[in-house]
Amino acid sequence: MRVVIAGAGSVGRSIARELLGHGHEVTLVDRNPAAMRVASVAEADWLLADACEPSALAEARVEDSDVVVAATGDDKVNLVVSLLAKTEFGVPRTVARVNNPKNEWMFDDAWGVDVQVSTPRIMTSLVEEAVSVGDLVRIFRFHQSGASMHEITLPADSPVVGRRVGQVMWPPDTVLAAIIREDRPIAPGGDDTLEAGDELLLVVSAFAEDQLSGLQQMLAPAPAPTSPTASGPTAEAP
Repeated sequence: MRVVIAGAGSVGRSIARELLGHGHEVTLVDRNPAAMRVASVAEADWLLADACEPSALAEARVEDSDVVVAATGDDKVNLVVSLLAKTEFGVPRTVARVNNPKNEWMFDDAWGVDVQVSTPRIMTSLVEEAVSVGDLVRIFRFHQSGASMHEITLPADSPVVGRRVGQVMWPPDTVLAAIIREDRPIAPGGDDTLEAGDELLLVVSAFAEDQLSGLQQMLAPAPAPTSPTASGPTAEAP
């Protein structure tokens, strides 16, 4: 797979190293000479140019790439790069970094973005996941389809603990994608038994978003409130 990455900062270089490690061909593009740390990712092709310019993208052979990653620290640049890559060069897939969560609403197919990656949003989700056993947490949304991935860690008192996956009546348009048990991912089969502490990764369609409260209740219902103990004056013995 051939990937062009706009933005050769720490994020862009990290992505490049990972992709190269998986055998992909990578080109890094940045307009800042200080970002040209070629020795840090020597296996990649490097181009000193402004990725917002069509001529620079043409020089990077974007039309021959499978994926363009807009990974700069500027949301405006990432949007322009995604739009040019999709509309002018027909790139099959674009991935754009969102630096400011307030700008997430713009990162959609209207701007040529197939997948948006919001680091602040992901970190928030991971923090919530770490402290909220039994809570359904949205990890990210697939903006092309509107579907979203959610995570929940099953508490010991979950009604589904001890039941087989095939016995659970999942809501419509909800798919159990994976079970993570003791740091080991499991592809769920109908005969796999759910255990306390399992992390469930569920894909929910955009049409099923309004069913999330029911899904939460099915997997980890809130404990019933305890009735306050009646109190009154204590009778004294005569």
